Order: sequence, then C-alpha cells, then structure tokens
Amino acid sequence: MLAFRFGDTYMPIDLNSPPKKGRGRPPGSPNKVQKAAKDIISEAADRLGGVNRLVEWAQLDPKNEHAFWASIYPKLLPLTVNANGTLTVTWPVRPPAIER
Repeated sequence: MLAFRFGDTYMPIDLNSPPKKGRGRPPGSPNKVQKAAKDIISEAADRLGGVNRLVEWAQLDPKNEHAFWASIYPKLLPLTVNANGTLTVTWPVRPPAIER
C-alpha cells in the first residue's frame, strides 16, 4: 500500500479500490487552467491588433482567409446541434425532368 504525506500525517492510498466520489472539479464547473489559457490568448490577440489586424491578415492572402474559415472560425461553433423535427425521404431520388 502506498501513502502520501499530508502535513505531519501519512495518508494511505489503496490502489485496488475505485476513486472516492466527490473529488476533483464538480461537473459543469469551468476548468480554471483552460479559462486562464483563453484569457492569455485573448489578451495576446488584443495586443497584436485585435479584430482589425485579424481582418488585415485574412485579406492579405487567400490562404489566410481559407485558414480563418477552415480552422479559426469553426472553433466558435457549438460542438453539437440539438434539433427536433421530422425528415421525410423519398427513395429512390429521381432527377428532375429535362424539358426539351
């Protein structure tokens, strides 16, 4: 059995038992490290020219604009989309008639 030191006391660690519930970050609470990283990146973007500089960069080269739309902008979109409704599919799909 392992033990770790907590002040003047040694706490045993049983590696064969499942972890205790209630430890760690509660579900739904923000990750502090992730928030700090986002804040740092946001401040760096502001210091580098912010919105105007990003627009200039994207317009500088078509590859930059493609990078913006393909890599940067999608990070703002939600990972999942919840939708309710009905979908009717007619099979086989017939091509439209060609008028002569």
